[in-house]
Formats: sequence, structure tokens, C-alpha cells
Amino acid sequence: MDKILSIGRYLFPLSYLLYVGLHMGKPIVGAAFVPDYLPFPYLWNYFTLGCIMAFIISAVIGKYDKLAYCMMAVYVILMAILVHLPRAIGHETGIEAMTANFEREKELEMVNFFRNIMLTGALMGFARYIAKDKRVTG
Repeated sequence: MDKILSIGRYLFPLSYLLYVGLHMGKPIVGAAFVPDYLPFPYLWNYFTLGCIMAFIISAVIGKYDKLAYCMMAVYVILMAILVHLPRAIGHETGIEAMTANFEREKELEMVNFFRNIMLTGALMGFARYIAKDKRVTG
């Protein structure tokens, strides 16, 4: 059973490849999540892509993995608070242009908010109990 469960050490960070595909394949979707007050949404989309790739590589090879998990947790919680929550309560104006069903989109953003909270907990758990390289964070 431990052999099967040890797959999670790789499966969890590799699941973020879905976000890599989204940011590369549909940059307009990633750019749409950039808040209105930040300029250059495509730049932020590609910057995020680079950060996610760095996290995946670090977590899989086990070099600076604790730092990578901690930094990814900070990123994910910031996305929840600065992007998904305002959109869920209707404060982000760009959401109206994305869909004709504004109320449904707000519900989906609340789901994204809660999903990010759960992912933050998982990332923190991985940083505490799974990460091996503790050179930077101790």
C-alpha cells in the first residue's frame, strides 16, 4: 500500500501541468483572470506559467521542494483572495464580458475560491510532511 500511496508525491505536483496547458494553450483565459488594476495581463499569464513550471520541476526532482511548496501555497492563497473572491462577490468587472450568465459565473468563482483554499492546505501539508530539501526554509 505504501508503494501506491507514494505515487502522490509525484501525482500532486504533476497535476499542475493542467494549468501549464491552460496558460500556454489559451493565454487569453489566463490573462482574463488578471485583475483590472494590473497592467499587461499577458505578461502576468506567462510569468505565472514560469512560476508553475518552476514549482513542478522543483517538487518532482526534490531540490528546494519545501521552498517551492511554500511559495506555491502563497501564490494559490493570493489567487483565492485577490482574484477569485472579488469575482465571486461581483466586484471584478471583466467577468461580465466573459459570460452571459453572470450569476452562474459568480458561483463558479466561489467554487474556485474554496478549491484554492483546499489546495493551499494540501501545499502546506506537502511542505511540512513530504518535502525533503529544507535548505532555505529550515
